[in-house]
Amino acid sequence: MNNLKRTFMSTAFTRTLNYIAGGGAALAICGYVMSESMYTVDGGERALIFDSLANGTKEVVIKPGTHFLIPWVQYPIIFDVRTTPYNIRTETGTKDLQNVMITLRVLYRPDIKRLPFIFQRLGKDYREKVFNSIGNEVLKAVVAGYDAGELITNREAISMEVRQRLVSRSETFGLELDDVSLTHINFGKEYLRAVESKQVMQQLAERAKFVVQKSEQEKLAKIIHAEGEAKSAELISKAMESGPAYLTLRRIEAARDIAYSLARSRNVVYIPGSGNVLMNIGTA
Repeated sequence: MNNLKRTFMSTAFTRTLNYIAGGGAALAICGYVMSESMYTVDGGERALIFDSLANGTKEVVIKPGTHFLIPWVQYPIIFDVRTTPYNIRTETGTKDLQNVMITLRVLYRPDIKRLPFIFQRLGKDYREKVFNSIGNEVLKAVVAGYDAGELITNREAISMEVRQRLVSRSETFGLELDDVSLTHINFGKEYLRAVESKQVMQQLAERAKFVVQKSEQEKLAKIIHAEGEAKSAELISKAMESGPAYLTLRRIEAARDIAYSLARSRNVVYIPGSGNVLMNIGTA
C-alpha cells in the first residue's frame, strides 16, 4: 500500500514538473515571438517594411515609435532622415589647364516621401552612389569654365553655381540639400611656384617704383630748397640795401641764442674783463 502511494505521488510530481516546464517553454517562445514582432523607430528616423511574401518593400513610411510586424516574414529597414554632412573631393582642371583639388561639403537629407523610391533604386548606401557621381560631374563642369585665379576671386559665385546645379541633380534622386559650400581649394605645385614667382616679380617692381619715386621726391626737395635759399638771399640783400636794421636784428637774435646756451651750460665760462662778448654789439 505504501509503495502504491509513493508511486502515485511520484507520478503526480513528475507530471507537475512537466506542466511547469512546458508552461515555461511556452512563455519563452511567446516572449521570443513578441520580441521579434516589435521594432522601434527613434526620433529623426523613418522605417520601411520589407515583406517577403510581397517580394518587396511597402510604400508606407513608418514614423517614430514602437510598431508591430509579422516575424520572419517582415523586417524593418531604418533610415536616418536628419540633416547630415558629406564631403565630396575631386581633382579637375581649370580653364587655363591648371590642376586643382577641390573639397565640397554638402548638408543633405532624404525626402521622406520618396524613401521607398530611394531604397528600391539605390539601396541604403545611396549617399556614396549619388554624391560620388553627380558631385564630381558638377564640379568638373563648373570649374572648367573658370581660370585658376578666378577660383579664388569669384569663390562665392562659383559656390552658388555649384549649389544650383547640385540641388537640381539631387532632386532627381530624392535628396534635399540644405547647404553647399567649397571648403578647400588646393592647386598643383607648378601653379604654386608660378604664383610665388609672380609675387616676387611684383614685389621687385614695387620696390623699383618706390626707389624712382623716392629719387624724384629728393630731387624736388633739393629744387625747392635751392629756390628757398635764393629767395632768402634776395630778401636779405634787399633788407641790407634798405639800412643796417636787419643786421642789427640778426645780431640781437644770435646774441640771445648764445646767452641762452651759456646759461644752460654746466661748464665754467670765463668772460673777458673788457669788450663785448655778445658779438660786439655797439651802443647807441
